[in-house]
Amino acid sequence: MDWLRTGLARVTGTAIAFFAHLITAARAIWQGVEPVPAQRVYFANHTSNGDFVLLWASLPPALRQQTRPVAAADYWLTSPLRSFIGRDVFRAVLIERKPEDRTQDPVQQMVEAIDTGASLIIFPEGQRNGTGAKLLPFKSGLFHLAGRCPEVDLVPVWIDNLNNVMPKGEVIPVPLLCTVTFGAPLHRETGEDKAAFLKRAETALLTLAPESHAS
Repeated sequence: MDWLRTGLARVTGTAIAFFAHLITAARAIWQGVEPVPAQRVYFANHTSNGDFVLLWASLPPALRQQTRPVAAADYWLTSPLRSFIGRDVFRAVLIERKPEDRTQDPVQQMVEAIDTGASLIIFPEGQRNGTGAKLLPFKSGLFHLAGRCPEVDLVPVWIDNLNNVMPKGEVIPVPLLCTVTFGAPLHRETGEDKAAFLKRAETALLTLAPESHAS
């Protein structure tokens, strides 16, 4: 009954995207990049559990179908429903957050997904930012992924106001206007070290933030 599961996943995905737009009236702003079917890694700020859902829902349907979020296995595999949504609806690349629980290298998992033609959504901060800082320091995964897949565009994406729609600990969203701003793509430059690259990626992301958030 794979056809039934696939069909149900598509219907569920359409419903989730509709609900995300209904609650947030999300406006996608393509600033320095166009919504064309190029293979990309969308890297975004992370302040809400709904971040990747809103980013995914903000993509045109054709791009949405080829884009897979990178998400925590320990969250999405805790129940049959979450597993269905994570694996079948979003087709997420599920990563073990705790190194001691890993049987696979997270960067290799992402590379394998890219090798199949997928685009990815990732959060370089590595965890949800609940501090007063604009961004948490980036983890090294984006740097290593850029080195392994140099031809893939790395597109910064600033998600604004979703933390107020889904405050931490709440299960009922508060309807508020959100924006998802896509910036100009970047690549790792020849000879660029980790610190320089991550700083450049952080700066590219921060430049997309509204003035109330930007440095």
